[in-house]
Amino acid sequence: MSTISSEGQPRPSIVLTDIHKEVFKEKVLRILAILLIILCPLVLLCCFKVVKQYKRAVILRFGRVRDVSPAGPGIIWTVPCTDSVILIDLRTRALNIPPQQILTRDFVTVALDAVVYFHVTNPIHCLLNIQSHEQATEMLAISILRNRVGLHTLADLLTIREMISQEVLMEIEKAAAEWGVHIERVAIKNVVLPQELQKAMAAEAEGKRLAKAKIIEAEGEIKTAENLKEASKIIMENPQIMLLRYLQTLNFIASQQKTSIFFPFPLQIPDPSGSSTSSV
Repeated sequence: MSTISSEGQPRPSIVLTDIHKEVFKEKVLRILAILLIILCPLVLLCCFKVVKQYKRAVILRFGRVRDVSPAGPGIIWTVPCTDSVILIDLRTRALNIPPQQILTRDFVTVALDAVVYFHVTNPIHCLLNIQSHEQATEMLAISILRNRVGLHTLADLLTIREMISQEVLMEIEKAAAEWGVHIERVAIKNVVLPQELQKAMAAEAEGKRLAKAKIIEAEGEIKTAENLKEASKIIMENPQIMLLRYLQTLNFIASQQKTSIFFPFPLQIPDPSGSSTSSV
């Protein structure tokens, strides 16, 4: 891989993770440091370091990465005055992305926040390829989140949130792999809408409910009219049913409250034969 210089000539890029062998000067200085340890045994106490289970040690000798890196867990051996040890934490970390004002594809401004879970997989790349992998991951997550959400509408953001989170995860993973960082999960926590939009959506939902209620009420009226039409046909064919309905209505009124009911006499009782009626 090469880049183009200001003069237009290609120049090779610098690979920071390459491990070089010790030169002669470094070997001499390392031997002198070992002799110092032999002559002064107390210095031996500084040669041992303990690396915890969830960490790895990157050892730099004269500023160069040693071939034993990453070292650990357990006890590691270092040479004083020549080696420097940098510990890298491998545990999963949660990165909280602060609320972002994002414009969706249908021109709606929403406040969106998310959380990113990641861990270091390659301590050497994490140390040498990026100055601060946590800060770089946060900036990258914010940028990709804003870009991906801007490609979707508000309805998509509310319905397919998991799919959008998966798209953001894949985009972050591609860039963070060069830093020795693995993205485990991206979760969109809250989607906050403006107050005016919330009121408009509530009014729209209420209007839909009222329209649906009126449609149901109209359908009920139609069914009631059809039933009354059928009942009138039955009453016309059997007149005595009207008297029974009349008596049922009087009984219902009397059961509701204590009142005196006057009904007209004589009652026209239909003759069962249907030829004539009699008065009571």
